Amino acid sequence: MLSYRHAFHAGNHADVLKHLVLVQLTRYLCQKEQAFWYLDTHAGAGSYALDSAAAAKLGEFRDGVGRLWGRKDLPAALADYLALVRKVNPDGSLKVYPGSPMLALAIMRAQDRLRLFELHSREVIRLRENFQAFGKQAIVHDSDGFASLKALLPPPPRRAVVLIDPPYEERRDYDRVVNSLRECLTRFPTGTYMLWYPQLTKLEAHDLPQRLQRLSASNWLQVTLRVRTPASDGFGMHGSGLYILNPPWTLQSTLQEVMPYLVGVLGQDAGAGFTLAGQVS
Repeated sequence: MLSYRHAFHAGNHADVLKHLVLVQLTRYLCQKEQAFWYLDTHAGAGSYALDSAAAAKLGEFRDGVGRLWGRKDLPAALADYLALVRKVNPDGSLKVYPGSPMLALAIMRAQDRLRLFELHSREVIRLRENFQAFGKQAIVHDSDGFASLKALLPPPPRRAVVLIDPPYEERRDYDRVVNSLRECLTRFPTGTYMLWYPQLTKLEAHDLPQRLQRLSASNWLQVTLRVRTPASDGFGMHGSGLYILNPPWTLQSTLQEVMPYLVGVLGQDAGAGFTLAGQVS
């Protein structure tokens, strides 16, 4: 359960999709002066050196954020996301990739708060190091994000974006994300929730989108990005998806513009594509 380290995958195509949307969600909440919280169930280390042994081993960032790095034709939402990545790479070379909590923090105001959960013993040490300068604004918990999340809902300002993105190394994670979202909606139905999931050939991954639909939420978006044809041997992740509850009304049109571009730039073969569906009011 605790073997997964995001450093091996930082900046890959799944991160591009996830962080593009996270930036949009955070920007939207900042339009009102009222404070909000960012809650992250699997925060990782918060920041990743792309020249480290872990990141260099697979080099997945090269086919993710690396393909966007030098482009001048980015749609506005992608340019916004990439500008935040550039801020932590001031010399212009892509050497560091900010994780989800670091991207959220870059947008948040002084009145906003982060609550970050991580169980991996090495990752939580690095997470604390990366956020120690922010004091009570960013509190790190070395605990199970699934179990701990419910105790913080609803947050005091009654506004929040919640990211749920477990590694799915254990089969039970597929059950836990569905059950967690169901309980979140009971405790805090007006929160904005973003669930990330992998596209794999295994049955539980294939069935997850249908299970999420059965939550019968009234305000949702589901977007997927497939970068290649599934491997004949069933190995590896060929894409990923996001299920977003209570998204901003602007998000669907943003994704309609951006997703074809991402398929064109990040697609690796003729099997690349995207889906976008939802019910947004």
